[in-house]
Formats: sequence, structure tokens, C-alpha cells
Amino acid sequence: MDRALYVGRFQPYHLGHHEVIKKIAKEVDELIVGIGSAQKSHTISDPFTGGERVMMVSRSLVELDLTCYVIPIADVDRHAIWVSHIQSLTPPFSIVYSNNPLVIDLFSETKIETRRSPLFKRNIYSGTEIRRRMINDEKWEDLTPKAVVEVIKEIDGVHRLKNLSLTDSPD
Repeated sequence: MDRALYVGRFQPYHLGHHEVIKKIAKEVDELIVGIGSAQKSHTISDPFTGGERVMMVSRSLVELDLTCYVIPIADVDRHAIWVSHIQSLTPPFSIVYSNNPLVIDLFSETKIETRRSPLFKRNIYSGTEIRRRMINDEKWEDLTPKAVVEVIKEIDGVHRLKNLSLTDSPD
């Protein structure tokens, strides 16, 4: 049985991530989705909590015919132990999907197979672009799965992001 790992911040989970996972689902039997930087939240670049991102991903993956484990992973800020940190939090896996050169190097050093994940409309499907649109009252909902829209509405995420973008300095 092939079980793979796919790690991302998912701030928020969007259709680009969803397309990657749909492709991975054709290649493996089970997938671990690691919610990276799970300890970070309430900032412009990381507005959603680890738990909120688990909800976004879990609800979005229900439609797939794939066994998935969604696991929050806090940063350890020491590259030498990062792979073992992840392995201590997840079921065993034999494949890692990533495009991040550091992630590929770290897992390759431990002899775990790495595969590049495809990129889908990266100029549109990006957390940075989605957050920008939220702050500027632009249409963003069509860039995420419906389940993510529902979670963001449930937690009043757009309001949070707008508040985080405010400043108290007089310009």
C-alpha cells in the first residue's frame, strides 16, 4: 500500500491544493495532509488557526474516494529534526509530494521518495491572492472549494482578516 504525505500551510485551502490532491489520489492508496505552521494564526499571512485549517481541508476532502488523514504540524525551526518531527506525528508514509526545494532535500536525505506536485493556475490559486481579495472586498469564493467558503463564513474569517490588516498608526 502506498501512503503519501502532502504538506502545506493552507491559508486558506484553495482549488489549486484541491487539484493537486485529486491528482495524488490517482497515484496512492492513502494520503496524509500535513497542516504546516499549525501554531500560527491571526496574522495577515497566517490568519486561520490550525484547527480551522483542519476543518477546511477535512470538509473539502469528503468528496474524494481516498483515505485521508489531516494532521496539524507545528514548526520546530530546526531543519535537522524536521523530518523526524513530522514522522512522530503522522502515520508511516513512503512518498512525499512537494515543490519546495528544502522539503525535497530534507526528505531525500532520509531516503524517502519525493515527487513534485503539479501546480494549477498558481497566479490565481494562491493564498496570498485569496487573502488580498478578502481584504479588498473582491470575489474570492470561486477560488476555494465550497466547504472552505462555509468554514470561513462560520468563523467570520473575512472580518478577522480585515481587522488584521488595519493599523493604529496615523498616516
